[in-house]
Amino acid sequence: MSSSFPSVEPSLRGRIGHDARSGYYPVPHRYRLHLALSCPDGLRIAVTHSLLGLDGTLPVTLLPALPDAGDDGYLALRPLYEASSHRHPGPATPPVLSDGWSGRIVSTDPAGILTDLARRFAGPDLSPRGAETAIETVGLLCERSINGPAQRAGRTDTDTAARATALDVLMDGLALIERRLDDRDHLLGEEPTLADVRLWVTLVQLDTVHRWHLDAAAVHRIAEHTRVWAYARRLAGHPAFGRHLALDDIALRHHSRCLGREAAGAAMQIVDWAEHAQPRAQQPG
Repeated sequence: MSSSFPSVEPSLRGRIGHDARSGYYPVPHRYRLHLALSCPDGLRIAVTHSLLGLDGTLPVTLLPALPDAGDDGYLALRPLYEASSHRHPGPATPPVLSDGWSGRIVSTDPAGILTDLARRFAGPDLSPRGAETAIETVGLLCERSINGPAQRAGRTDTDTAARATALDVLMDGLALIERRLDDRDHLLGEEPTLADVRLWVTLVQLDTVHRWHLDAAAVHRIAEHTRVWAYARRLAGHPAFGRHLALDDIALRHHSRCLGREAAGAAMQIVDWAEHAQPRAQQPG
């Protein structure tokens, strides 16, 4: 009987604290983000970074849509992973927040990175005091009532009843957002918050990725939530959102990973994202 234990990928989930006592603390030009805009996590972090106006404080390195080292991830990230985790057993994947002082990774945890950007660096208040629960609720809604059901509704390896149930859950989630947007431009206040970042990226994924595996009737039902899609278009026109829409990258990532069959909904785009998106010429470097 073997006595060996499986290798465990180390956790790279450091946090940026208030001051020097925390080890990692807010200092201009100390940190760098490494993001792939083809990935929802990367898109969320890029939008948050721009909303906070961190272009001149915390630089961003954009990575190609697909890893250049196959299952090993990105070659450009390998030195950071090796410096942070000797003989790192897993792939070198984004998102990564790195520390220029040590040459190591602070965090690869998207949620932690987002929270630390919003709370530790100066800029608009994207996570208002008292709104933490509401922001978390929106995140759960996006995952459980939009992302997850949309994926299940488009799966061809499940029965018709299961797909129909998933589609109903998706419609209920969109209807809830539709009601929330009845008398407001943003989910929680007068200005965008992390809740809007989360929802907007979810809607981008719904229309540019999940739609490919839904039938025409399903896409028509999704598109009937007019306030939801007007909201998505409006935010796409905001420079902090639209400038990061790498539509070709998103499509490339989707088609490289997806093994499912396309359905009639693939030809029925809800939002003309390219028309509403802002130019990427001002992309942080």
